[in-house]
Amino acid sequence: MPDPASPEQRVDEWGGDQTPDDQTPGVDPADLSDEDLIREVASLHRTRLDTLRHASDAALATHLRRTADLETEYLTRHPGREVDPHRLRNG
Repeated sequence: MPDPASPEQRVDEWGGDQTPDDQTPGVDPADLSDEDLIREVASLHRTRLDTLRHASDAALATHLRRTADLETEYLTRHPGREVDPHRLRNG
């Protein structure tokens, strides 16, 4: 039976050449300008499907961690971000 956990929940159980937590690649998101932060998030989102489908488990784990770090930094900087009412669901 397949593991029902999401990839994000399974990151720590994947073997291989994962990057140790103290050596996360890339610049610390807190050190990025707003423009650089947006550029980095956009870049990760452009490569998301290819990474999900074709990258090694270690590369996917790194991608997931970096995406989470960058998006968390964005939300920290913009807690009252504008929400498009057309993106909301009724119900």
